[in-house]
Amino acid sequence: QVQLVESGGGLVQAGDSLRLSCIASGLTFRYYAMGWFRQAPGKEREFAAGISTSGSNTYYADSMKGRFTISRDNAKNTMYLQMSSLKPEDTAVYYCAADHWGSGARGPSGYQYWGQGTQVTVSS
Repeated sequence: QVQLVESGGGLVQAGDSLRLSCIASGLTFRYYAMGWFRQAPGKEREFAAGISTSGSNTYYADSMKGRFTISRDNAKNTMYLQMSSLKPEDTAVYYCAADHWGSGARGPSGYQYWGQGTQVTVSS
């Protein structure tokens, strides 16, 4: 059974940093491109960042470039999202997702497995 478990969310102030983690089990992690998505209340789920199977290619939504860094450790079956200079508009539930032999740049419909999400709240 495939499981993706996110952690690291919380309540922070604007300008702070957070690091999210996503631990995968039940799949061959290195065969999966991975992505972070987020969904704010009343809004659609949106792409935040993606990473290729090897980690050599990364992709970011424009609003996150320069502030967020995605990475992965295939030996630990874990993906990370380092978020800095957080803004109130970054408040959302953050989800990790896995895409078998994907590029890491697909939209939500391209991912086969999803975690349950972790809440990030940024106060002003």
